Amino acid sequence: MSSIKEQAAISRLISFLQEWDNANKFTRCRILDNFIMSSSGKTGPELEVEFSQGASLFLARLTAWLRLTYMYGTCLEQQLKSIGIFLSAANGQRYLIEFLEVGGILTLLEILGLKQLKEEAKRESIKLLQLVASSGRKFKELICESYGVRSIAEFMATSKSEETQEQVQILLDNLGHGNPKYQNQVYKGLIALLKCTSPKAQQLSLQTLRIMQTIVGQAHPSIVESVLGVLRSVHLEVQYEAIQLIRDLMAYDVQPELLKGLVSLLKPSRQETVKIQARILEEAGSLHLMESLPVYIQQAAAAKTIGILAQDSNRVAEELIYLNVVHGLMCAMGNKDHTNCQRQASITLQHFVKTFLLVENTVQHAMGEKLFQLFMKDATNLYLNMDAVQADILATNIINMPADLITIANTELPQEEESNTGMELQTEDRIESP
Repeated sequence: MSSIKEQAAISRLISFLQEWDNANKFTRCRILDNFIMSSSGKTGPELEVEFSQGASLFLARLTAWLRLTYMYGTCLEQQLKSIGIFLSAANGQRYLIEFLEVGGILTLLEILGLKQLKEEAKRESIKLLQLVASSGRKFKELICESYGVRSIAEFMATSKSEETQEQVQILLDNLGHGNPKYQNQVYKGLIALLKCTSPKAQQLSLQTLRIMQTIVGQAHPSIVESVLGVLRSVHLEVQYEAIQLIRDLMAYDVQPELLKGLVSLLKPSRQETVKIQARILEEAGSLHLMESLPVYIQQAAAAKTIGILAQDSNRVAEELIYLNVVHGLMCAMGNKDHTNCQRQASITLQHFVKTFLLVENTVQHAMGEKLFQLFMKDATNLYLNMDAVQADILATNIINMPADLITIANTELPQEEESNTGMELQTEDRIESP
């Protein structure tokens, strides 16, 4: 009886394979739809029972048809979903090996780069790559060796679907874990993504970079320019992730360059601002568009970031003072073309004034008594209460805190040799415990 059942099962398999071999693309699509509905979630042994121990024969036909037709998109989504059933099957690693042996990884990566293919098909390709990467370190290395990180990152940057981009993030995160040979490649790919024009891709890349930074350990110098550039984004969720990454990077060797970069952003190049202003006024003739200038958005974000870093650490705040951050913040407060920049800079400067006595004295002298009182009374809304003359006073200030500190140090050091700093940035009652 068993041999009769086996013969019947083999006959059904042969009949099915013959039907597939003789079918046109419409019939094959129907066969795949039925297979997807009936076999999703099955284990390897269950698939073997369904195909009378010949599941690999159907998989071989699937992969062969995929290689022949993927450039044209013929039933591509159904093909990829069907292959996914094999690759995700429990106790079915043999199917994964068979798929990889016929160049499956390269085919999936090539699908991502074809502009004529639908987003849905590319998303299925990403899901298959996730299955491959989840199978172990050697499979992650195979993807990376096939220039996979570059292809995946480029696809993420150009994708128009947030759902797809989230799937790409999962894949890149997977490739970055448990893959010491290529984790730096993934890390650098994420940094490169920060310069793309997709806000969602930037946000997801920043999130993943925070995780990857702890894995890699050492910050790459290129991350400084890239993360500061992201501060130009008009999307608050992107700015938030960039600020969180900058906070994390304070623990790495790139901290000095990041702080210098942030302070420099408080005073945009005059040539750049004049050029952009002229173009906007020429094209639109509307002053309110100044609010959307990337350079001013970046200036406001830099002021906000500096305030957050200063509140996180008094040591970082002192380093910022040596970089003449007070001068930059007052210049930003005088930017009459961007109210949010004025507001953020004012809030941040007030923190420095309340924390450091020397800063308070310097700012009070530079502002004058009347403006200083307005500033201390309501820093958040100071921009609403200032007149044009007061704004110009701020924008043209000539404060040079490093020079002042050196002068004080030279004066006080002979008198107080036990002092480590040689200057009193803080009053005793303003020093906060770390």
